This record gives sequence, C-alpha cells and structure tokens, in this order.
Amino acid sequence: MTYLVTGAAGFIGSHLVDRLLARGEQVIGLDNFTDYYNPNRKRRNLIWAMQQPGFTLIEGDIRDADTVAMVFARYRPRFVAHLAAMPGPRPSIANPQLYEAVNVGGSLVILEQARRAGVENLILASTSSVYGKTNRVPFREDDPTDRPLSPYAATKKAAEVLAYTFHSLYGIPTSVVRFFTVYGPRGRPDMTPYLFVDRMVRGQPITLFNGGEKLFRDYTYIDDIINGVIHALDRPHAYEIFNLGHSQPVEMCHFVTLLEQITGYPAQIEIKPLPATEPPITYADTTKANQLLGFSPTVAIEEGLSRFWEWYCIERDQDT
Repeated sequence: MTYLVTGAAGFIGSHLVDRLLARGEQVIGLDNFTDYYNPNRKRRNLIWAMQQPGFTLIEGDIRDADTVAMVFARYRPRFVAHLAAMPGPRPSIANPQLYEAVNVGGSLVILEQARRAGVENLILASTSSVYGKTNRVPFREDDPTDRPLSPYAATKKAAEVLAYTFHSLYGIPTSVVRFFTVYGPRGRPDMTPYLFVDRMVRGQPITLFNGGEKLFRDYTYIDDIINGVIHALDRPHAYEIFNLGHSQPVEMCHFVTLLEQITGYPAQIEIKPLPATEPPITYADTTKANQLLGFSPTVAIEEGLSRFWEWYCIERDQDT
C-alpha cells in the first residue's frame, strides 16, 4: 500500500515514516523543511528512510495546491497521515496569520485532494491543546473544545472541524488523533525535554512555570504515539476522535528532578507565572482509543527520558 505522510521530516512524522517502511509499505513523504528550527536536524531524521527503496521524499509546502495535487496524481496514496503543521501555543501568538495559513489553509488543501483521490483512510494529527483550561479531568474526546487558549490550538480545532465537514460531504474515513505532550528521540529543540536538558548541560537556567508545582503534563513517549497512529491507519472509522496520551500526568517539579537524576546535571531554576496559553494540566482519557484501536501505552516516563538522554548525547555531538 502507498501512504502519504505530511510533515515527514519532523519529530513524529519521521518516526511514522520509519515504522511504515519497516513493515514494507510504500511511503511518500511531503515536507517543506521550514526553518522553524534547523532544517539539518530534520534531514538527519530521514537518513535511514532515504536509504530505503520504498521511500520517496517530496520537498514542498502543503499550502501549495499544485504540488499537493501532483503528489496525489503521481503517487496515488491510499492512506494519508496529515501531520504537517506549525507547532506550539506560545509561538503562535506572535504570528497567528502563519498558523492559520498552514494549519487551516494547508489542511484544507490536503483534504480537498484526499477527497478527489478517494483515499481509503485519512488521519489528522491534532493536539491536547484544543481542550484549553478545564476542570474536567481526565480529558475525554466529547469534552467541549470551543475555548482554545492560543491561535495554535484554535487552528488545530478548525482543522478538526474541516475534516468532519469533508467526511460528512464526501464520506472520507477520518480519524483525528489528539497528541498529548509527545517526547523522545528527535524531539524538537523548542520542546521542554530538549530545552531543559540542553540548558542544564550548558549550565544555563531553565524557566519553570509556577515552580513546577501543581503543573502537570501527560508526557507520552514517541513509540507509544506511533503505535496509536499506526492502529488508526490500520482501522478506518467513519469519523472518530482519539486521545493518544499516557494517562499518567507528571508534575513538572518531578519532571525536572528526573532529568537531574538521569543526566547528572543540576537544574538552575527561574520561576515565572504560568502564561495564559498554558493549562495547569493535560490528562488523556484513552478509554476510547483502547477500545477501538487497541491503544495501550507502555513506556514509563523514567525509561522514556533515559532513551531521550541517550539520543540527545549523540545529537549534540553531531551539532558540534
């Protein structure tokens, strides 16, 4: 089968590409290598994939309708994993127009070509950020998601709504997967695990909102996330939304303590108030994903951070 993975060179996308190739699939990767962070890091993410005969890389932008149409016409993917997006709640405040153009406009381009091609299954990557600030925990897929705290969250919610509309109009089997605080090897340099570890190694202070107390994140290891995405690809549904999280929120002060223990470096902490873009907790109820997809995360935070640290040491050597 032929799969199209958008955002193929990114953190999650490259892991998905590798997993599909490892089981013998034909994979078309679409990525524009945006300079949101160093594109060389993304190219390193695809080193193994580029050596595989089943992989084709297209350097292009999901906002470019002609490029996306060419990909669908030439390679005829039957399955689509749409992961490409501008990431991050806080950065979206400075440039909401870009986030709207990519996360909404780009998704619309992908949906239009997918419906014209009559794809067998479409997976849309979303985020736990759509839940905003809520006192209802854990987060369920049927919870209200109409009060996002950032342009990023708002654009991801808009993409979910568009995906439903295309399913309703054209019958595209669609699964929305809401990711909860994904971490692990290849993690972006602006994400908390990399950012904290890098500053600890360099002897620089880290910013810990509220001192890390009463601030929880549902850290979910990359391999578990990819398992969930693969299950969603393999089990088409008419239209469903799935939480993909570990369902064991970690208090951020404990998270920092774990990093100190694993890396051997002390953390110099600067305490700041929690920004308006950040909820005090993320916590996935994964009952639905377990029942319909067989999703069951297995990697504990201690093991996941140890694997991340091993990768970071190798990655740091390549950057020097």
